[in-house]
Amino acid sequence: MKRAYIETYGCQMNISDSELMHGILAEQGYTPADKPEDADVILVNTCAIRDHAEQRVIGRVGQLQQIRRDNPDVVIGVTGCMAQRMGESLLGKAGGVDMVMGPDAYRQLPDKLAEVVTRRGPAAVKLAPATQAATIAARGLTVLGFDPHENYEGVTAKRISSVSAWVPIQRGCNYRCTYCIVPYVRGDEKNRDSQAILDEVRALAADGVPEVTLLGQTVNSYEHGGWNVPRLLREVARVPGIRRVRFTSPHPNDFTRELVEVMAAEPTVCKQLHLPVQAGHDRTLKRMLRRYTVAEYMEKIEWVREAMPGIALSTDIIVGFPGETDEEYQATLDLVRAVRFDDAFLYKYSERDGTPATRLPRDQFVPDEVGQARLAGLIAVHRRIQAEMYQAEVGRTVEVLVEKEGRRGGVQGRTESNKVVTFEAPAELIGYFVDVTLVSTTGATFTGELIPALAAA
Repeated sequence: MKRAYIETYGCQMNISDSELMHGILAEQGYTPADKPEDADVILVNTCAIRDHAEQRVIGRVGQLQQIRRDNPDVVIGVTGCMAQRMGESLLGKAGGVDMVMGPDAYRQLPDKLAEVVTRRGPAAVKLAPATQAATIAARGLTVLGFDPHENYEGVTAKRISSVSAWVPIQRGCNYRCTYCIVPYVRGDEKNRDSQAILDEVRALAADGVPEVTLLGQTVNSYEHGGWNVPRLLREVARVPGIRRVRFTSPHPNDFTRELVEVMAAEPTVCKQLHLPVQAGHDRTLKRMLRRYTVAEYMEKIEWVREAMPGIALSTDIIVGFPGETDEEYQATLDLVRAVRFDDAFLYKYSERDGTPATRLPRDQFVPDEVGQARLAGLIAVHRRIQAEMYQAEVGRTVEVLVEKEGRRGGVQGRTESNKVVTFEAPAELIGYFVDVTLVSTTGATFTGELIPALAAA
């Protein structure tokens, strides 16, 4: 029995892709390995959105080379966005990579793994490190390129969780935000057939999965055969057995009143929204090619809060984008103070080769120390707001979907608003909805107390 270990970095789409790869490999007799030391094939599924993410992967591949000492026949591959971006140059990195595969090539995975084994011949593990890397690279294999029709229809993913499932409805992206590498490593937008999506959700419900998240790079730009996201979201929300539905990540440019109406009307659609803003000043947004203004973004926030007053909001923000002035940075802080996001993913601009932003005049690039200071200031503002909001929820009783065992005992789950709660309860409650009183908060997560009499399947 062949064993495969997949280590995943990056976004939810990468997690979903790892589940796809496990499903494809399972059809050819592979079983998942719990740790890399037990695997015949080790795949590192990667992110290319920031340089830091890529450096982590290269370091990790270097660590994995130690496994070759005990298992010279192990195959080490790099898949995903970083693989697509760096291509053949990855083969000789970090002691040597046997295979590099982009996101549109996963159907070929079993065949290409067999080809790698045939091509490489005797193991190179006993050679000097530099010679070993060069030898592995010379025998290695790259599988790149884009397939305009590849949506992995017909592939049964091997799910990591039996409680909550990612359901991709779209791959790739037609937007060309000037800072973003995604369109260049995942290709143009490709939308799945609506009936195939609904069939997948029905199958998940039949398997007892109570929560699904519709997934796409700009998920609300979805269109296929007369269907759009509001229509699809409504139909998914009405699938018997599904108790919670989420979607991520929408683009503000495609965020409509129709979508808000469906969110508000359907009880199984979670009253939680991740809506990336990226910056709080129109000049920065224009240079990012985001296609909306601050006023337009704030109007859409108003739509949402009018329809669903208690909705939880989260966002993505980048500071230090080339040309960003102190005034523009302050405008971003003002937006964060005005909206008061429940959660936020905050970053300093990371230059990505091949993106339009790299062609901006170099004298406009924000010095690294200035960018770091701006990021620290933004994090401090957000954390103060988040701590106030979370503290105000202490004492409330909320419904929690129990997802897994807690790291320090008990169990961990999420509220409808996507907030993490840990509490003492038996692992047998995993997969159940229970009522929990929030008793304390760290400002990012909650500790709760189970109300046994109100626990419900």
